Amino acid sequence: MSHSAVSLERQYWKQWAASRDAYAGDMLVTRYMPLVQYHVQRIGVGLPKSVSRDDLKSLGLMGLIDALQKFDPDRDLKFDTYASFRIRGAIIDGLRKEDWLPRSTREKAKKVEAMVEELEQQRLRHVEPEEVAQALQMDVHEVYQTMQEHFYANVLSMDDQSSDQDDKESTRFVLKDEKTVLPEERLVKNELINDLSRVISELNEKEQLVLSLFYSEELTLTEIGEVLNLSTSRISQIHSKCLFKLKKLLIEEYNQS
Repeated sequence: MSHSAVSLERQYWKQWAASRDAYAGDMLVTRYMPLVQYHVQRIGVGLPKSVSRDDLKSLGLMGLIDALQKFDPDRDLKFDTYASFRIRGAIIDGLRKEDWLPRSTREKAKKVEAMVEELEQQRLRHVEPEEVAQALQMDVHEVYQTMQEHFYANVLSMDDQSSDQDDKESTRFVLKDEKTVLPEERLVKNELINDLSRVISELNEKEQLVLSLFYSEELTLTEIGEVLNLSTSRISQIHSKCLFKLKKLLIEEYNQS
């Protein structure tokens, strides 16, 4: 951002903080709308096509406006960070209230999980999505999609919602002192990291790269496609296949959180 743009944004913040100037508020919303779009893209990755991206954008916009109303410029916290919590929380809360995952998909996920368990007990190894699809007479893409949506449903079931209560809000931005972690907690965490590292190391090079770019570098699927010179749909398929392979470990961890 240029120096003049930074100065202008500071002026908008002053006007907004002083008198809740409507024009300044509109300009700040416009300035931070890319943050809404970013979270819509990332959360939308695991959702069915039936979930409107415009609806997600509307939820995210409400989160941004909420952040603008409640942000205290005097706090030692960047607005981008604060707004991200609010935007993501608003989208997740909206999805949770709507129960976006159809019952038919939940039932299908149970069948897939049951078949995975049955096949792994029979063959004494991890099974591939293609094997599950063949056993259930399903298209392999349908298996990927079902398990990805089920995985995200487990994530959304966590207590990740934002709160309007000031006392809860104040604790949301307190950094955890790792020195206070109990020995047994550290042991469990280290075991999980080791298990995840082991499973990820079994993925092929392209799968590992997609996971790294999406979760570590926080690129969108479209951006990853541009980096790897692949279509967004192909990156989505690779991502879904990775989650299928990691699902047991990840879902168990989320359910224990």
